[in-house]
Parts: sequence; structure tokens; C-alpha cells
Amino acid sequence: MQVNGQAYRSIWLAADGVGVEIIDQTRLPFHFHIVRLESVEQAMTAIRDMLVRGAPLIGATAAYGLCLGLRQHATTEAVENMAAQLIACRPTAINLRWAVERMLRLLLPLPPEQRLAAAYHEAGRICAEDVATNEAIGRHGATLIAAIHRNKKEGQPVNILTHCNAGWLATVDWGTALAPVYKAVELGIPVHVWVDETRPRNQGASLTAWELVAAHIPHHLIVDNAGGHLMQHGQVDCCIVGTDRTTASGDVCNKIGTYLKALAARDNGVPFYVALPGSTVDWTVSDGVAEIPIEERGEEEVLQLQGRDEAGTVHTVAIAPVATPAVNPAFDVTPARLVTGLITERGICAASRSGLLGLYPEQGQ
Repeated sequence: MQVNGQAYRSIWLAADGVGVEIIDQTRLPFHFHIVRLESVEQAMTAIRDMLVRGAPLIGATAAYGLCLGLRQHATTEAVENMAAQLIACRPTAINLRWAVERMLRLLLPLPPEQRLAAAYHEAGRICAEDVATNEAIGRHGATLIAAIHRNKKEGQPVNILTHCNAGWLATVDWGTALAPVYKAVELGIPVHVWVDETRPRNQGASLTAWELVAAHIPHHLIVDNAGGHLMQHGQVDCCIVGTDRTTASGDVCNKIGTYLKALAARDNGVPFYVALPGSTVDWTVSDGVAEIPIEERGEEEVLQLQGRDEAGTVHTVAIAPVATPAVNPAFDVTPARLVTGLITERGICAASRSGLLGLYPEQGQ
């Protein structure tokens, strides 16, 4: 995607072919800052502290993290230890485990001296495949937006509500939930996006809005509790969100607050779509509410806010009494019954086991 006229991905191999560079998403939207990763420990910190976030990007970062770790230790024991530590960084997003296990399947059968070059090659493949996958999600999702547009009055945009950030910053490029928006704009379809602020980390306000500004796409930022009101008054044509883990039965686990949007959409007859790559489906899990581990993050994310003052200085401020504690579940699960359809790189399907197996028949073997 473009930033100030220059094409970027969210992660890339440095010019020296050794280090890995990322965009520090904790500093957006106020500062565009590139960080170089040189060790597996730095990759773990980037994942854990959310310099990178979004299921596909977390997976890509973990793959490159193994590459960086292999520069120091290439024994089987070291590789397995690094893999376990990387997987433990974020428990909910399945792409993290998926990417690490893919790397292990390639690396462990090889002699130690061949592992480093093979790891860099495979991490590059994971990134390239992610870009192609997300662009395909965009193409399929754009057909839904085009169908809605055909039923709109001439000149009216398609109003799409999204939650959290599932744009190119959450992937290597294109994004999941925002990929159909970007593709629709390429097709000349007028689009307007309602951007949930997405408390507590405000990824909608700081990341999704930043992406849409860069892409010159009309949008408005709204507080998280405004979505239902807009739906009641016919101002939302569809919802499109991402997911960090999808069960084999079609339940989706996404940023906290997604479930409430799905309930409001169902009550108001608004289509609720979830965009995801096949790698985000956890075929070992059927009941999302009972089986998906929900990450509990630090209470400071709820008790503090970051903002910029009139002088341009960024501050972190407290918003609650000093003695008030907070609970911070990072995700919730939206049952499949509330999901209109799943937008994948292979097409659009019902949020059900049969729907998913129709697109991924190899998983039923």
C-alpha cells in the first residue's frame, strides 16, 4: 500500500538480507516509524507488545523471528524452544501457531547447516502468499459491495461498518476486512466506511482511519456504541470484520466488541460478513465460546489513553480513579448463526462446517 507516495508492506526483509523491518504500529497515527528486528527476542517483543498485530502479520513476523533465531542457534533443541516461545506470545491468533508449525515441518528434517537459508526462503514465501491471498479476499468481497451498490440510488455510496483494524497493517498487504473496500474503490464503486474507534487500544481510530486517509477513502470515526444506532437508521449497508481464529463450524473470534456488532446487525437485518484467509481456520475447534483461549491483556490498556496535544506532543493519560482496577479481555467470539458469510481467498461461503469444507475439501479427508 502507499504511504506518502511510497509503496510499503507491513514487514519486509532489510536491504542487507539479514534483518527484518516492520512498522511500529504502537506509534501510529502520529508517527510513522520503522523498526529493525535483529533477533528472535526482538521479534517476540514486537508480537507481544503489539508493534505488529493482526493474525496474518503475527504469523509472518514469527516466521522471520525463527530466521533471526537460527542465526544464533540452529540445533533442533534450539529451534523447538524458539518455536514454543513464539507461539506463547499471543494465545488467540491461530496464524501464529500455523506459521511456526509450517516452518518447523520444513526445518526439522534438514541438517542444521541448511536450516538458515531454508528458513529465510520459507518466510519470504509465507509473506508472498499472504499478499496474494488477501488480494483474492478483496476480489471476492468486492463482488458483495458491487451487488449492494447496484441497489443503491445513483450517486450514493455503499456504507460499510468495520471493527478494529483488518487492513494492510494487520497483514503483509491488502488486509482482510478492508481488502474488499480497496478492491471496490479500484472498480470505481463509491464507498464510505464507518470506523469503530475500537477500545481499548483504539486500533480503528489509530490504524484503520490512518489507512483510509492514506488511501483517500471517505470515512467517519465513530464511538464503539454508535454502530447499532446507525444500523437502526439505515445508515449501514453491511458490516465486514476480520477474525483472529475461526472454528471449523464457522464461529469467529475477533477484537472485543465484534459480538455486539453482530447482534445489532442481526436485529436490524444488516449483512454481517467476516473476511479471513484459510490459514485462520482452526480445524481442531468446533465451539468457539468454549474452546478458543481469550487473551487477557494488561489493565493499563483500559485505564489509560494516548493522544496528541495542540503542540503536537504525544501523551499517555489516566482516565479512571487510581484505585479502580480493570479487566481487559482482548477478544470475543461471534457465533456462526450471526455471520451472514465468510469471505475467503477461495470464495464466499456460509459460516458452517459444510460451507467451509465446500471451499477447503482437503480438510475433510
